[in-house]
Amino acid sequence: MKLRYLSILAAASLLAACESAPTETGAKAGAGQAAPPAAAAPAPGIAAGSVEDFQKNVGDRVFFDLNKSNLRGDAKAILDKQVAWLKKYPAYAITVEGHCDERGTREYNLGLGERRATAVKKYMLANGIPAARVKTISYGKERPVCMASNEACWSQNRRGVTVLSK
Repeated sequence: MKLRYLSILAAASLLAACESAPTETGAKAGAGQAAPPAAAAPAPGIAAGSVEDFQKNVGDRVFFDLNKSNLRGDAKAILDKQVAWLKKYPAYAITVEGHCDERGTREYNLGLGERRATAVKKYMLANGIPAARVKTISYGKERPVCMASNEACWSQNRRGVTVLSK
C-alpha cells in the first residue's frame, strides 16, 4: 500500500515539475525536450535537419523506470519520431547513451546503462535504422543532469540519450 502512495506522489511530483515553461538560453548538447506532434514544423529560427531541430522538435531522450531497461510507451512514441527523423536525414549517425541515477554501485549502473542504450538501439534497428549508423555507450551514474537526491531528480537521470554525429 505504501508503494502505491509513493508511486502516486512521485507521479504528482513529476507532473508538477513539468508545469512551468522552460527558458532557453541557447542550444546545449543533449538538451532535447519531449517531441511535439509529428506534423509540427520546426520552431522559428531552427533549421530543418539540424541537431537543434532533432533536440527541440523531435526529442533526444527517453526515460526509464527504476532498475528497468524496458521501453515504456512514452519512450516508444519519442523513438518513433526519432526513427522518422533519422530516415529523413540519413547523413547522421547516432550514439545512444545509457544513463542511471546515483543509486547502486558503479558496476551495476554501467551494466544497467548499457542495457538501456541497447534497448533503444534494438528498437531503432527493428524500425529500419541500419546497424552501421547506431553505436551505444553506457555512462552509468557518471553524468547526471540533476544533482539532487530525490525521486524527481533521479527520474531525470534514468535516461537514454540519442546523440547525432556526421
